[in-house]
Amino acid sequence: MQFLIIGHDGRDPDAPSRRLAAREAHLELGDQMRERGELLYAVAKLNDAGDMVGSVLIVDFSSRESLDAWLKTEPYVAGKVWEWVDVQPCCVGPSFAR
Repeated sequence: MQFLIIGHDGRDPDAPSRRLAAREAHLELGDQMRERGELLYAVAKLNDAGDMVGSVLIVDFSSRESLDAWLKTEPYVAGKVWEWVDVQPCCVGPSFAR
């Protein structure tokens, strides 16, 4: 089951430093997920100044429960980088399917 994940970073002055502190672990986990076929695509959201202020991911998990279990281990969640997370079921179009 595919999901669109939008992680919105906190807006407090310490938010950018929290992102940088968790970024390496976030990228490592993303690489592992990509290898397993769970992470299909990911981008950083930018503000008008070009600063990272969130994330957009397309993921593929067997169930919503599996996705929720992953979210508990996601470094941007555990590190309080993402202030809130939107999760929507989605379906990758046939032009982009593997």
